[in-house]
Amino acid sequence: MRIATYNVEWFDQLFDDDGRLLDDQAWSGRHDVRRADQIAALGIVFTAMDADAVMIIEAPDHNGRRATVPALEGFAAAMDLRACRAITGFENDTQQEIALLYDPDTLSVRHDPQGAPTGKKGSADAPRFDGVFRRDVDVDAEPELIRFSKPPLELAVETASGTAFRMIGVHAKSKAPHGARTPEEVTRLSIENRRKQLAQCIWLRQRVVGHLSAGDPLVVLGDFNDGPGLDEYEKLFGRSGVEIVLGNEERPGLRLFDPHARQALQGRLAAQPITARFFIASEGRYLSALLDYIMVSPDLRARARRWRIWHPFDDPALYRVPELRDALLTASDHFPVTLDLDL
Repeated sequence: MRIATYNVEWFDQLFDDDGRLLDDQAWSGRHDVRRADQIAALGIVFTAMDADAVMIIEAPDHNGRRATVPALEGFAAAMDLRACRAITGFENDTQQEIALLYDPDTLSVRHDPQGAPTGKKGSADAPRFDGVFRRDVDVDAEPELIRFSKPPLELAVETASGTAFRMIGVHAKSKAPHGARTPEEVTRLSIENRRKQLAQCIWLRQRVVGHLSAGDPLVVLGDFNDGPGLDEYEKLFGRSGVEIVLGNEERPGLRLFDPHARQALQGRLAAQPITARFFIASEGRYLSALLDYIMVSPDLRARARRWRIWHPFDDPALYRVPELRDALLTASDHFPVTLDLDL
């Protein structure tokens, strides 16, 4: 069985309000990419992955005018994908939903949020992800009220053969200092955003501990906007959000595993995996980063066969197929990550 996570940059702008693909020559949300070209590229990438389930980060918007599920299912039908059924959880206000596109012949899936709902005062004990988490993130002895702008998608999944497991799709807060105009504002916003991102990861870690303590097979996947050694502000806090979710300091039964995170933790001088590539116009170059992960519980690690980052410059088999290589570069600023599991 193949599970994937894929952040599709501005997927929403490829659809009209009725969920129909805008397969035309207008510009997409991607820089210097036409909508028709991005749609074609995504069709090639999704077809090549041939995954049983794809956790889509930045899925089409869901609001009073638009709906995520019909848009994704229409895309799957147009591309003749076997992963043709879509499911979402709590909607958000960012035009970037979290959704799962899956093969209904191999998987049954339902939205199954855990934790108690909260009021405005929140809770410090793993509340539901559309609620409020109380956590002191700035050491002033007063807890802040933390919210997910994109609540993680919690799913109960069962294979056709009867194997049950849990999935949590994640799009953690960006640490980028958007809106900063001076060096002082950059520093302030960067630290503030990192605190919030770490608090989200602590909240997520509480949920992970609950599942692992109960013996639930678990997959946590998505875009964490973070990674070991990713920026200098990490030194202020001691560890990255990814390390918090993995639980590397816990006993083995309470740890998650991702080989790319483990490789990154070896240090900056070690070769670093890359899942995202952003063009820095002011510098005329690309910035590469490890942001996307598929983390698994110990029991699923024993069934894991292969993790793969679909980066055409790092994977010779992908580079040797020009159509797929170009499609991966056109489709998004992130590359898919897949995991093959013996389920």
